[in-house]
Amino acid sequence: MELLLSLLKISLAGYFGLCLLLFFKQEGMIFLGAGLPSGALEELRRRFPGSELSLRAPDGTQLHGWYLATEGEGPAPLLIYFGGNAEDVSTMLVERQHFPGVSMLLVNYRGYGRSEGEPSQKALISDALFLYDRFSSRPEVDPKRILLMGRSLGSAVAIQLASGREVAGLILISPFESLRALGRELYPWLPTSLLLRHPFDSLSLAPEIRAPMLAIIAGQDSIIPPEQSRRLLRIWGGPARLVEIPGADHNDLGLQREFWRPIEEFVAEVKNIK
Repeated sequence: MELLLSLLKISLAGYFGLCLLLFFKQEGMIFLGAGLPSGALEELRRRFPGSELSLRAPDGTQLHGWYLATEGEGPAPLLIYFGGNAEDVSTMLVERQHFPGVSMLLVNYRGYGRSEGEPSQKALISDALFLYDRFSSRPEVDPKRILLMGRSLGSAVAIQLASGREVAGLILISPFESLRALGRELYPWLPTSLLLRHPFDSLSLAPEIRAPMLAIIAGQDSIIPPEQSRRLLRIWGGPARLVEIPGADHNDLGLQREFWRPIEEFVAEVKNIK
């Protein structure tokens, strides 16, 4: 009996220790961060001259990114991109050809790339609102044709922004219901709903968003269960289209041959909005 009690105490201590670890270390698990080496930065400056930008957020934090403006007659559509939890958004610069006639705004989260500060749900959403307000009022931007694109964690940031600002459409790559729901599926033995400080609850916002949405998901996603994405689409408040790439996993989804065509078609539809 004493042995059983001892084992029970050890098990409970280990369980509560794991809970404490998740509570105090969750930022490091959610926001993995991404660096931008000096050599890579110099190469991007060479390939995309004049597009680098540095912005000071309202709280004084310096944000770093890129703005590729489209030259042409009249205001142009704008795509604002939000990356995944381990992504430096400068990787999207080389995908410029998929967005003809569209300006692109790529700014790293706090603590990512060359951006200062520490990431959190509150900070990421605040910065997204700041970027939208700052660039939607620029004379070369058509405020009625602003597109949001978010990958994985970035899909939740895009949804949060769309719930507070008018957008013409959203492109969501591997979207999920919420980090709470994702935590319940990945760690069913842990009380993740009680421990998470950054829930990124897209499910509660989706029914009120009327903007059209395109979701692209991996049929073999080992990180975000495809059914989570499907449930989000089923309650979306506006037109929603799902493209599932059967053999793809979470991290190779963007490398699939079928990935870019639906995105290009969706962007073309938004460009034709009058």
